[in-house]
Amino acid sequence: MVFQEPARFLNPSFRISTQIAETLQLHLGLSKAQALDRAAELAELVGLRGKRNILRSYPHELSGGMKQRAMIAMAISCGPSLLIADEPTTALDVTLQAQILDLILRLRDTLRMAVLFISHDLRLVRAVSDTVAVIYAGRVLESAPRDPLFHRPLHPYTRLLMQSVPSAARRGARLPAIPGRVPDGRALPPGCAFHPRCPIAEPLCSREDPPSVERAPSHAAACHLVEKPWPL
Repeated sequence: MVFQEPARFLNPSFRISTQIAETLQLHLGLSKAQALDRAAELAELVGLRGKRNILRSYPHELSGGMKQRAMIAMAISCGPSLLIADEPTTALDVTLQAQILDLILRLRDTLRMAVLFISHDLRLVRAVSDTVAVIYAGRVLESAPRDPLFHRPLHPYTRLLMQSVPSAARRGARLPAIPGRVPDGRALPPGCAFHPRCPIAEPLCSREDPPSVERAPSHAAACHLVEKPWPL
């Protein structure tokens, strides 16, 4: 099951209970009464206090964090083995981000399901992931367990992403940015899609798309120039 930003998926015309119950009726064949009872159980599971009142509410009557919890209740309602969380903390403040991340991890362990966490925020990725895949222009350029990837990134794109993360150590300094623009997915450049923006690219990169090669145990990168010295 996939869940994303609530504003895109919660129908403003229907109560929260109706939207959760509809999922249960359509996919599990529950009666309306059974579905509403299960919706109340799910609301409690995701931490919606005063669940009966909340279930009678419309989306516009709930805060951003409560709407996200309602979305998570819908996403886990049918007992998925895989939960796809696509930018689940978008538009939430830091406190609510932490609460939603804690909830996702708790549900992962309680319900024994896998979570595919999709985010542009590398700090969140590092906090919640076991294994990380770095994607550019629709292709996985690097994949590894969390610690090896963050301690020794191999692909130039991964390195540049990490350099562009704000930190207290660089307070007041200009934030590094990756030059150029992401290519149009309908007209990718020949060879490695990242080569027009890569600081160490060579002619080979524009001719041949590099295969993904395991450079260390469970650590693979799709780059011709993994061993090339990195510019200071």
